[in-house]
Amino acid sequence: MKLTHFQGFIAAGVAFLVDQVTKAIVVANAADLSAGIPVFPGFNLIYLRNDGVTFGLLGGAPWWSLTALALAVCGWLTVMLVRTANPVEAIAYGAIIGGALGNVLDRIRFRGVTDFLDFYAGSTHWPAFNMADVFVVGGVGLLLVAPWLSAKFQTGT
Repeated sequence: MKLTHFQGFIAAGVAFLVDQVTKAIVVANAADLSAGIPVFPGFNLIYLRNDGVTFGLLGGAPWWSLTALALAVCGWLTVMLVRTANPVEAIAYGAIIGGALGNVLDRIRFRGVTDFLDFYAGSTHWPAFNMADVFVVGGVGLLLVAPWLSAKFQTGT
């Protein structure tokens, strides 16, 4: 296995582990978090179970269909990870895979995803999310800037 691929698989493992540890803490404290705990203005910790995908879209869809879709996407991303020679892309693919697998495990265990990060402004709340979502979105963002970052590191500027 090339170092680049190893870095991608390590990123997947870290994303999955961080997601599962944070969700375990939230589930263990679900009773206290159900009403939400203010952390600072604009941010609460809360316990929610989401049976949809991002922003609650596809809520009510069969859990197994969302699981199958996520696993198919993870399979495709794993192929992309193995094909890339770019370490930034490999880490990005790994972050997305690890986050997606974290949510897949929730769907299998609980038939929904545990969300707990609640950001808001005034009375307007962003849909609650979790660390898996952070890794997925962060990985996609990293993929978007990977060509620029790679070029910058290769030229040393």
